[in-house]
Amino acid sequence: MKRSRLIILAILAALVIIQFIGVDKTNPPVEASKEFMTLTNPPAEIASMLKASCYDCHSHETVYPWYFNVAPLNFWLKGHVRNGVKRLNYSAWGDYEPKKAAHKLEECYEMIEENHMPPKSYKWMHPEAKLSEADKAALIAWLKEQEAAIRAKL
Repeated sequence: MKRSRLIILAILAALVIIQFIGVDKTNPPVEASKEFMTLTNPPAEIASMLKASCYDCHSHETVYPWYFNVAPLNFWLKGHVRNGVKRLNYSAWGDYEPKKAAHKLEECYEMIEENHMPPKSYKWMHPEAKLSEADKAALIAWLKEQEAAIRAKL
């Protein structure tokens, strides 16, 4: 009994101590000349969907929610954002070679079609990120148009 109590107290102490370990919430600056919205000029409804469903994890415009201040959740969230930007960064869209940009667009609409994006865990806390079937269809069609336009120039 005493051993389990010590283990529980140790876990609680560790949880309290890690609350004092800060996680960086700053975003790198965004150069408008390289930003996806600037370069593609999507219709307002498409831009709105992208901002609500994609930009928190796939750009340098992350808005950190209140629960980002709670460890160990903040470590997991920061890793998720870091990985998201590594895979696709709308803020650095202009740095992608055309072939890579076309492939990124293909991955985008495939992930949406397969219901992998936005992730369920994100939609739980961000209901505005949920895409209706009509929203998905419109976003996928637009992404495919952008991909086709790039591939036509290759």
